[in-house]
Amino acid sequence: MPPPELLPAPITPQETEARLRALAERHRRAGNLGIQILNLVGEQAESLLDRLPEGARQKLGETTERALHSAMQAAHRSRDVLTETPGWWSRALSTAMGCMGGMGGLPTALAELPVTTTVLLRAIQDVAVEHGFDPAEPGVQYDCIQVFAAAGPLDHDDGSDLAFLTTRVAVTGKAVQALIARVAPRLGAVLSQKLAAQTVPVLGAAAGAATNYVYTSYYQQMAHIHFGLRRLAIESDRDHADLIEEFRALVEAPPVKRA
Repeated sequence: MPPPELLPAPITPQETEARLRALAERHRRAGNLGIQILNLVGEQAESLLDRLPEGARQKLGETTERALHSAMQAAHRSRDVLTETPGWWSRALSTAMGCMGGMGGLPTALAELPVTTTVLLRAIQDVAVEHGFDPAEPGVQYDCIQVFAAAGPLDHDDGSDLAFLTTRVAVTGKAVQALIARVAPRLGAVLSQKLAAQTVPVLGAAAGAATNYVYTSYYQQMAHIHFGLRRLAIESDRDHADLIEEFRALVEAPPVKRA
């Protein structure tokens, strides 16, 4: 570590506030028209999912947890082949996978789930790298999984979106596995709406492509918020929890009416 006199000075309070406002605006953009459209699709698809046998719904929860475990390994291995990928690459790949998954209804959609989860996690890791964090570190791996705790785009809820912005605990491999077990039911519930949308008659592959595109875009936005706040805490020499509260206040403040 360089001596104190060589460390960069903390950024000014004015710049800190400007970056917090930019992150709050990014959060608002995550609730764009595409999210609202998918909410309508999700509401229609939920009735189809309710008619699935209990065993199928249970399998979905187990599949999601297995997908998260395998995605951690697969996303890391992919970095040996493609160390850096632009954001559009993840969205394009996810869209293609959603289209393929939607062609055969629920069976192919379930088969596609682990691949899509891996693409989503890789996209989150890429955002972590963009903010200067190493996804090979256990603490960053923990943060990447935490991003999945944000409400998914078919279940847009500001309270849930903000819930994942918690102070990181002391991270061990066991802590990461425990986090996966906690996040999996939440992610499974969100992805169940996606899978149901892929079974809607007529929509099929189009629904799979659209939902995957929006999912990837959404979690990329959430990752930018998550790691942007961590980077801001470092560069401003501020307590991370305090920054989260300021960010929360900006997000929850009523929009300013323009004259």
